[in-house]
Amino acid sequence: MNKQKFKAACEKIINIERVQRPAMERARDGISGAAGSIGTLGEKTLHAVVKHYLEPDETRHEIRLGSSVADIINENGVFEIQTRGFYNLKKKLEKFLEISPVTVVYPLSKTRWIAWINEETGEVSRKTRSPKKGKIQDAVLELYRIREFLSHPNFRLLILFIDMEEYRYLDGWSKDKKRGSTRCDRIPVDVNGEVYFNSPADYSMLLPDGLPERFTSKDYKKEAGVILSIAQTALNILNSLGVVRRVEKQGNLLIYERE
Repeated sequence: MNKQKFKAACEKIINIERVQRPAMERARDGISGAAGSIGTLGEKTLHAVVKHYLEPDETRHEIRLGSSVADIINENGVFEIQTRGFYNLKKKLEKFLEISPVTVVYPLSKTRWIAWINEETGEVSRKTRSPKKGKIQDAVLELYRIREFLSHPNFRLLILFIDMEEYRYLDGWSKDKKRGSTRCDRIPVDVNGEVYFNSPADYSMLLPDGLPERFTSKDYKKEAGVILSIAQTALNILNSLGVVRRVEKQGNLLIYERE
């Protein structure tokens, strides 16, 4: 983790004058109006900052490999930055993993401040800090979508924990227009941690401390502080990777042990 390098990437991307500027930038300058898009070819700020953090040399960005384009190709292989929707990676992974080491990079918020944008006026609310802290289990649902690739010898995963500001439109279905709202953009503030998964055994990091020798998804739920469906999905992934094994069933509950 290199905070200075991350800061430099933030300054490079966030300070760029864009052709279409997002609502929060215009609002800071006292300009009203509907929100515009941000970035180039739909690239969001978080994605762009992470790309420049991992590889400052822009000649190594957006490199064609076969019929697809990789976010980064350098001496360490292919890097694909995915902020959500891991199912969209499947076709690329099928191709790229056969010819190169591939690192999937997943930025997760560690500390998050939220501000709300009024699209009609361009007004941006005061930022409020979310009480929720990011944790490694936040990656579970996305990992499940590419679970068949996790054990491939060329597959790597990097989870980047980032402190960020999140800007959302007041366009939701609830009375205050916040529930079901649309996210405009996420602006990185600082890098808070890096977790590397280089082999199936490394996924044992998804196991929370405090689990007994034999445990269930309910034990996992309690120790990790997640909902039951996340606990069940995590154990499903870990079982397929050989990190845990199912030893018996008691009623509707599967009993697991570490391998």
